[in-house]
Amino acid sequence: MNSEYIVEMRNITKSFPGIIANDDVTIQVRKGEVYALLGENGAGKSTLMSMLYGMYEPDRGEIYIRGEKVVFKSPSEAAEKNIGMVHQHFKLVDNYTIGENIVLGIEPMKKKFGIFPYVDMKEANEKIAKLSKDYGLEVNPTDLISDVNVSIKQRVEILKMLYREAEILIFDEPTAILTPQEIEYLLKIMEELKKGGKTIILITHKIEEIRKIADRCAILRRGRLIDILDVKSTSTQEMANLMVGRKVELTTDKQPPKFGKTVLEVEHLSVYDESKVEVVKDVSFKVRAGEVFAIAGVSGNGQVELADAITGLMKAGKGKIILNGKDITNEKIRQRTEDGIAYIPEDRQKYGVLLDFNLRDNLGLRKYYKPPFSQNGILKFSEFESYAVRLIDEYDIRCGQGGLTSLRSMSGGNQQKAIVGREIEEHSPLIIFVQPTRGLDLGAIENIHKEIIAERDKGTAVLLISLELDEVMNLADTIGVIYSGKMLKVADASTLDSQAVGRYMMGVTEA
Repeated sequence: MNSEYIVEMRNITKSFPGIIANDDVTIQVRKGEVYALLGENGAGKSTLMSMLYGMYEPDRGEIYIRGEKVVFKSPSEAAEKNIGMVHQHFKLVDNYTIGENIVLGIEPMKKKFGIFPYVDMKEANEKIAKLSKDYGLEVNPTDLISDVNVSIKQRVEILKMLYREAEILIFDEPTAILTPQEIEYLLKIMEELKKGGKTIILITHKIEEIRKIADRCAILRRGRLIDILDVKSTSTQEMANLMVGRKVELTTDKQPPKFGKTVLEVEHLSVYDESKVEVVKDVSFKVRAGEVFAIAGVSGNGQVELADAITGLMKAGKGKIILNGKDITNEKIRQRTEDGIAYIPEDRQKYGVLLDFNLRDNLGLRKYYKPPFSQNGILKFSEFESYAVRLIDEYDIRCGQGGLTSLRSMSGGNQQKAIVGREIEEHSPLIIFVQPTRGLDLGAIENIHKEIIAERDKGTAVLLISLELDEVMNLADTIGVIYSGKMLKVADASTLDSQAVGRYMMGVTEA
């Protein structure tokens, strides 16, 4: 049967306990176009695409691929129709190599002496190396997934689709964890894929990316389809307002800073990784009360290790870390938090939450051992409950079953809101935000930016580590640029523009 659409999802409805994820949604995608799904966290974008990829079945509605009605019971059935998906939270096996992850399930089998079957990884790795070069997604196929950073994991997910010769490529928040340079690169790769006849469905909340690459854009809000727009003829502000359902402030208003005493002092700090390589090199800076000190840098230049050393997740090799005049260089993690550090980590699922706990218990993680949450070693769950109710309301955490919602079932952005709320509620003198808005939508970014400025205005010292240059320029009072583990420049934010910061991020210093 002929159809002008390669993908049609008609009247799709899908519910989970306490929440309607998709409510009578219809989308039609043409072959060879980049079709964007825009919406806030929890709007139903990923759920809709998970049905196209065979991870869920719709409660109601029909799916057509190339005009033919399909019912997918599993991702492998979707893969047979040349559909591939890169998930926001990667589906990779940590103790396998990159090559093994890419061929998993479709291993190239050969026979030794014509009898004994074996997987020819040598040939597979050569094919993967060539494929990765062709698309500018270079990886080393023999590296273990557990040893590589998030941007390499992202490449592996894309290569998995390309290796399987997928024609319909679903990208779920693909740029959430990439640097500005990597994002530009990925958008170029998508352009190439589109020129090669691939159809791309892009799930995102980043309007600027949609404007650069998408042909059409469907806007979802709280499970419902609000509008389908032609990207070229729609303004950024219009898209933002439709997505959030109100007028959105695209920049953050802030008063001039009122600096107080020095809260954090980092003196000649060096940090070594597990291989004894120096990843932070002789770094010194200060953060004052009432100041947002932002560290800008391309991913992998030591900024995460710097934050981990301050919080105690990594050991300081040389130098000192001083908090409110107290040397905390060798203190245990809990002692540092008691002394006054709150931390929003880069990898929220690894360090920020316990996915198998419910939301209520995750929100209580910083307080469970103190009264009124615990008395004589006995936990008071009614206190956890009322605390969770307040934070869910104050920080607009979207969850189907209140405090009892499983954290694993929540969208990444709502997991992040839970961490930010929990850490801000500690009222610590120092808050460290690492990639605080990674994977968040416009409404949530706007809220977290307001929270950061509100904390600064209360006299909190804020250390912000972000790969988003716009975020650094928008929020910082002072900017430090890190390159190859060294602090290349520290200056008042008003004296730097984004071009200058971008140059330092690439290691270029003034002649």
